[in-house]
Amino acid sequence: MSAPSLPALPDVSLRTSRAARGLPSWLRFVAPVVVGAVIVLAWILVVDVLKIAPRMLPSPIAIGAELVLRAGIIWDDTVITATNSLVGLLAGTIVAIVLAGLAAAWRPVDGMLAPLVAAIAVVPIVALTPILNTMFGASSQFGRQAVAAIAAFIPVFLNVLRGLRQTRPVHRDLLRASGATGFQTFRVLTLPSALPYLLTGLRIASSLAVISALVAEYFGGPSDGIGTAIATYAKSGRAALAWAYVAGGIAIGLVFFLVTSLLERLATRRTPV
Repeated sequence: MSAPSLPALPDVSLRTSRAARGLPSWLRFVAPVVVGAVIVLAWILVVDVLKIAPRMLPSPIAIGAELVLRAGIIWDDTVITATNSLVGLLAGTIVAIVLAGLAAAWRPVDGMLAPLVAAIAVVPIVALTPILNTMFGASSQFGRQAVAAIAAFIPVFLNVLRGLRQTRPVHRDLLRASGATGFQTFRVLTLPSALPYLLTGLRIASSLAVISALVAEYFGGPSDGIGTAIATYAKSGRAALAWAYVAGGIAIGLVFFLVTSLLERLATRRTPV
């Protein structure tokens, strides 16, 4: 009597290889567009067809009309907000890199900076914004830029400090034994290890800088910028125009996020794991 044959097992190798490939690249671009289109269609259905939306939620068609009609003034305020965000992002990033380098090189500096960084991380931006706007005057953009810089400082500092500590002592000893100078060690070992962490922190900080700049404009300072316009037109009942400025703020955030994400991807591809 022959032994019973085992049932044939499905060939999972092909399916596993297909699953490992992941989704096609074009789907990553098409999917957000489709989701956005569905949201806009649902928005039109609720506002224009069913007419059950709140009073301050205008139709996307009305918002688009305001974007076209007021494109000039929206663009001017968008440039101001983007400038404040960019200045704050650059200033916060530079200070964070310098202090992270000092903290990674000298433990006493790290011990002194740790409580300060922890305190800055828990400071509410909403509470800090009116103080800085009043401190630097109602006609100065510096208070808004300072708020954006403070928001950008924390993620960049923490990520750069973590990246600078990724180098192993054995690698540093090997370079030192090979006669490498301190600058050569930094260029060949420390910088490539820390660069992906820096760009990850920069990507996170870019969104925080835009949000903080908008909040700072909302709570005072000069009478320009997207945040000020949103507050003004929302209070006066011009909801469509206020939402058009919201679209301008979203555009700034998307540009900052896409640029920093692209830089992060390029650095990750060029940096050996």
